[in-house]
Amino acid sequence: MPPSPQRLVLASASPRRLDLLRQIGFEPDLVEAAEVDETPLKDETPRRLALRLAGEKAAGVAARHADSYILAADTVVALGRRVLPKAETAAEVRACLELLSGRAHRVLTGLTLVAPGGRSVGRLVESRVHFKRLLPADVADYLASGEGTGKAGGYAIQGRAGAFVITLQGSYSGVVGLPLHETVNLLAGLGYRRP
Repeated sequence: MPPSPQRLVLASASPRRLDLLRQIGFEPDLVEAAEVDETPLKDETPRRLALRLAGEKAAGVAARHADSYILAADTVVALGRRVLPKAETAAEVRACLELLSGRAHRVLTGLTLVAPGGRSVGRLVESRVHFKRLLPADVADYLASGEGTGKAGGYAIQGRAGAFVITLQGSYSGVVGLPLHETVNLLAGLGYRRP
């Protein structure tokens, strides 16, 4: 008797995470966002925040799909211990860009995979991104594009903000929102077989 088919659920509302997963040949059976409060806890470090949020997203969706593999991620942009917001307004995008201008910052992506039966594994991928010093025209043009709205730290490296990056150490796909090397390893490690 053949084994029952495995189901993969991407616990994310991010179209970029779905695109990245497809890029490496994985097509989730379902995409279902988890609603979690993303407010950092008192004294919570950016690393712990990224891991906690990925875990909470995975657990929330796993509760509704116990027979499936649940993949969740959360990306946090940090300057030291300061977590930059997911910019929701042009003013927040501007404030983030002004903070990041001419400086290096960290992008932390927490990953959690929950297997059928409840076994869960998490990983944290940390990258370091150094922005050039942004001119007022750089900021104005980026704001006019609308690209930074809804993005952690107020920018999307896969778009126009890629021109701001002097150096990137770590995982480019992790900065976009889903570190591909670690994702493949987690799936294989917990027994998910690519269809």
